[in-house]
Amino acid sequence: MEWTSVQMRSLVELARRGTVTAVAQALGYTPGGVSQQLSALERAAGVPLLRRVGRRVELTDAGAAFAGHAERLLAVEAEAVAALEQTRGVIAGELEIGLFATAAAEILPVALAGVARRHPALTVRSRDMDVDEVYDAVASGGVDLALGLDYPDTPIPRDPVLRLDRLYRERFSLAVPQGTLAGRERIGLADTGSLSWILPGAHSHYGRAIRTVCRRAGVEPAVHHEVTDTAASLALVVAGVGVCPVTELMLRLRPSRIDVVPLTETFERHIVVIVRASAQSRPTVASLVGVLRELAGGSP
Repeated sequence: MEWTSVQMRSLVELARRGTVTAVAQALGYTPGGVSQQLSALERAAGVPLLRRVGRRVELTDAGAAFAGHAERLLAVEAEAVAALEQTRGVIAGELEIGLFATAAAEILPVALAGVARRHPALTVRSRDMDVDEVYDAVASGGVDLALGLDYPDTPIPRDPVLRLDRLYRERFSLAVPQGTLAGRERIGLADTGSLSWILPGAHSHYGRAIRTVCRRAGVEPAVHHEVTDTAASLALVVAGVGVCPVTELMLRLRPSRIDVVPLTETFERHIVVIVRASAQSRPTVASLVGVLRELAGGSP
């Protein structure tokens, strides 16, 4: 019996996520590509691993049993990769990092310059991702590590296969059209009931976090514009149609003619680096994490 790591990872992710489409999104393949990997694995195994139920596929008993063993085999493979890297005299190789838009614009360029100076034989490639997808991408092996966001008010569910290391702590203020709250040095969320909000959907981690903080203060934000993109949200604030939460890093994406009013309540987000527990001992991964930590050394 011969199979590949990609085939085993496809099976493990199908057990985790339930659909071929979800597996494809996590691994960065097409659904057709995932189906081909699973079919090849089934042929190599010599027993049915999948069965079709309507328009979906699900694991057979043999498939579920194999998925458990495949996960352990992938962990051993990760340990082997780490052991091989540790035998090299220099930090060399290739890593792929997943990033959300703000991190790609503000953190990645400086990090790449730091890697080039300290570890010239290390190549770092990046993939721009939805911030809510980076955790799954690391867990599935779609990327080697990622920068993500965590919110103390609605923490990301902790996956035992992942390790999170906080790099930056950012406190939110309120971005408002110029003159809207003239003379206010700060504002409590309880006093925002008459304002129109620009927020991401409630299904997102960010959207859940801000709604949680508002409800704790006794107010339900009146969301008039549901927007995920930070630059687009700030453009709407400039246009005078609403308010939105903002951090210093977010403001750097789009210097805007707005007023920024501190919130009375503490509403924070943490920028974190995410790695698989099994990859922590890889010198390449540890070196890139080290550069990111060094860059964040001056953060509050």
